[in-house]
Amino acid sequence: MDRFGEAPAFQWLRDADSIENISYREALDIVRRAAGGLAAAGVQRGDRVAILSENRPEWALADYACLCSGVIDVPIYPTLGAAQIAFILKDSGAKLAFVSSPDQATKMREAASQAGQRVDIVVFDRAEDDPDSWGAFLERGSSAAKEPEAFRADALGIEPHEAATVLYTSGTTGDPKGVVLTHNNIASNVRASVRILPIGDTDNTISFLPLSHILQRMVDYLFFWTGCRIGYPRSLDTLIVDLKKLEPTVVVSVPRIYEKIYNGVMDARGLKKKIIDWAVRVADRAADVRLAGGDVSGMLALRYAIADRLVFGKVKDAVGGRLRFFVSGGGPLAPALNRFFYSIGLTILEGYGLTETSPVTNVNTVEDFRIGSVGKPLPGTEIRIADDGEILIRGPQVMKGYYNKPEATAAVLDEEGWFATGDIGEIDEDGFLRITDRKKDLLVTAGGKNVAPQPIENRLATHPLVEQAIMVGDRRRYCSLLVVPAIAPLEAWAASNGISWSTKAELLSNPRVVEHVQRELLGMLSDFAPYEQPKKVALLEDEFTVENGMLTPTLKVKRRVVHDRLKPVIERLYDDEAADAAR
Repeated sequence: MDRFGEAPAFQWLRDADSIENISYREALDIVRRAAGGLAAAGVQRGDRVAILSENRPEWALADYACLCSGVIDVPIYPTLGAAQIAFILKDSGAKLAFVSSPDQATKMREAASQAGQRVDIVVFDRAEDDPDSWGAFLERGSSAAKEPEAFRADALGIEPHEAATVLYTSGTTGDPKGVVLTHNNIASNVRASVRILPIGDTDNTISFLPLSHILQRMVDYLFFWTGCRIGYPRSLDTLIVDLKKLEPTVVVSVPRIYEKIYNGVMDARGLKKKIIDWAVRVADRAADVRLAGGDVSGMLALRYAIADRLVFGKVKDAVGGRLRFFVSGGGPLAPALNRFFYSIGLTILEGYGLTETSPVTNVNTVEDFRIGSVGKPLPGTEIRIADDGEILIRGPQVMKGYYNKPEATAAVLDEEGWFATGDIGEIDEDGFLRITDRKKDLLVTAGGKNVAPQPIENRLATHPLVEQAIMVGDRRRYCSLLVVPAIAPLEAWAASNGISWSTKAELLSNPRVVEHVQRELLGMLSDFAPYEQPKKVALLEDEFTVENGMLTPTLKVKRRVVHDRLKPVIERLYDDEAADAAR
């Protein structure tokens, strides 16, 4: 922080027009006082402290105070309920919790009561004269804080092997496990990423994926290390508006956000749709030339310039107007989606990693880029493929283990340091890694065929009729699809084909509508093996969301929850199997 002085470290919007900043020098002083606040509260080196908050500068400042004090922080997703928080409090033994608001404070007190333990609470959004407020905490910290040089010496005296954080994986199945990452795990990941990603102190990013997940934290650490500015949008609902104000040069996100941007571009009617379709065809031809190592010239270059002016330039303006590249992580990105963004001049560098690997192990770079892959390993990282296709990883970023779970640790981390990811993949002749599926997500048909759902789901994500899609069919004779359709284009098709309806349920249950969607989607999948191709489609009224428990906070589908909640829908897809069995 000393290196960058008065340069802005954090930037956020109080409202649509008001931007506020904290400089690196101011941030350092706040972190020093927050470390004093921890000491004044009786929190010692090695103790655990929870953070229950949406993304905001105070989240990062509290985190840095813990890191500089040798205190182990325990991030908690703000969407979790009291019972889930109670499990984390009890398992981690947290003594203090930073929370964002009075509502979160109430939830934290309820969770602490359920866990049967005392937890001191510091509230970011509370009047400074309130003794539980962040302001009062910093005031107490000012009295207990060490002088700058002594504070710096203590921070630098923390051993690399010491635990820095315990992250409870939200997971798509089972109870959460606490992943213990050391200071060296995190620092090595930052150092390796800095070596291959072209990020400097003129760049800035936004922090909107949950900081409770290691991906966004790693991004923020990386940008903080290089002296960049980190911006905080007000919410996901205001993201597009706030991007224009914050003007990021690099954005890291998950595939679901890119799908929404793509669907927003392609959702057009009449003349506008014809222009967009023409522009996309031009961009696709230009992408062929560029990916083959050529230069776009002549009439193609002229057409591309027109397409950029009419269509693609507006997309670039919508994401702030200064973007140099996107990075994608947290789940598989459909190759067709990646190619679309590449073709319009917005490169997505897809990467790979897990909470247990701090998280980055692989990433494409601007100079070494291959669509459909997650790139080559970071410097110092080893990757190999086991006999059953599972990806194994060894490197300085691999976790210390699962907190209080030696057996679970031994199940994934061998004596030679190889971590079993649970993902299936392959490495091509040039060293690029491609993820084909999750080991646990593989569907095994009644005929014994293994079907990887993700390649099919990724393909379908680019269809204009699809909001979300998930494959089912484990131990069934054939696979099927659960689809949350994009309502606007589906309504337009229904109206133009003389179909009337009064409710969404009536529209989605209309046999002609179901047949149309099924024909459209299955037609996209004709190049898959016959046993991989789904045979039936069920249309769902409600989206999978974090709020209804069907998505993790990082927007991954909780397959087991979906299967349990939608069991009657799934069973109806296989009525013919039941009829055959009854004969």
